[in-house]
Amino acid sequence: MNSYAAFIGHQPHISIAELSASVPDFVLDQVLGNAIVLFTSSEDIDHKRFDMLGGTITLAKRISDVKMSLEDVPQMVVNETADVRGKTVFALRTHGLAPIKIHDLYRRSKDALKRKGKPSRYVGSERAAAAPVLLRDAGLLDGKHGAEIAVIVWKENVWIGRTVAAQDVDSYVKRDMKKPVRDTKTGLLPPKLAQVLLNFGQWMHLSEFSDVEREKARKKPIVVLDPFCGTGVIPMECMLRDWTVLASDKSERAVKGTTKNIEWIRKEYKVLKKDVISQVWKQDATKPFEIKLKPDVIVTETSLGAPLEKRASIKDAMREMHENERLQIAFIHNVAKSLPDTPIVCTWPVWYVSSGQVRLEKTWEALHEAGYQAILPPGVEPDSNRVSLLYRRPDQYVGREIVLLRPRKK
Repeated sequence: MNSYAAFIGHQPHISIAELSASVPDFVLDQVLGNAIVLFTSSEDIDHKRFDMLGGTITLAKRISDVKMSLEDVPQMVVNETADVRGKTVFALRTHGLAPIKIHDLYRRSKDALKRKGKPSRYVGSERAAAAPVLLRDAGLLDGKHGAEIAVIVWKENVWIGRTVAAQDVDSYVKRDMKKPVRDTKTGLLPPKLAQVLLNFGQWMHLSEFSDVEREKARKKPIVVLDPFCGTGVIPMECMLRDWTVLASDKSERAVKGTTKNIEWIRKEYKVLKKDVISQVWKQDATKPFEIKLKPDVIVTETSLGAPLEKRASIKDAMREMHENERLQIAFIHNVAKSLPDTPIVCTWPVWYVSSGQVRLEKTWEALHEAGYQAILPPGVEPDSNRVSLLYRRPDQYVGREIVLLRPRKK
């Protein structure tokens, strides 16, 4: 088994759930400070798989199963950069160490390289590790110019690994900000969150297979329906995985926007029509779906209601909630009738008011009437008394409740 350290984002519960859903044979070992997840897996996680994870910033793989101490760090730096020609670039990513101790490790590592006759350059500092973009630009992930060593200390334990992957921030910014059509009025789904939702969707689809068949099925493209496609963030992320895209929206403007953005993603990332199918059409998600190509899973960001520039009053939030409930209930019953046996991954709005949260209630009751069961990936605890996950940035007045719905067997 391989041992990994995932340095995760600002939504730790969602990052852990995504890892549990995405990584084969995932076994959670430790969660440290809501910032690092130590886990084991039979999978040798490569860049291609890592780039599909929206909730992990960097990933380190343990160098050796042999017990190590901080005294071993300089030698690990030397070993992991042995093939570098010319000036060696190295970095340290740590947890549980004071800045003065990090500085000491940096100096001793630099001295160890010098004794080997290798000039070096350190990136990052004792107070902040190198940013993901710097790791990629400096050639520390492919070993071309150096390496970053991860040093994690807790209680009496020391975990030492090498950073093997880091988020491609430039690509995320490009997909988020440079696409032809953006709609700031109806809310923006971050590409990272779209990736998380798709990983939940794939997990739900794969859970229908036996253990023997699951790995084969994992390698095959799946068919995803997004019936609230907006400007096409989920369809765009699907296409980067070579998954078939079915996208619809009741707004003609949204349909045109998604179509333009899909054309852009094909051009920018060389996704050929002969390799990846995409269909976009106008449809109200509460009306029966008549689709020749049956989706394996529905993954969608449903309506989050009217955009807010300030915190809603309880009265306004309750009004928004009642209006939204009618849409969500109609959508759930429509899917149950026209696309039975199709699992759903969706988001619902959560309004943050002065006294707490306002969440959908009747929709939750309607799920059971329509024959759905809410579930979460293995080992993941819900955020509250409901089987769901909450996603919210600190400055947001409307957050998201992520719900994974499995049709109950008849």
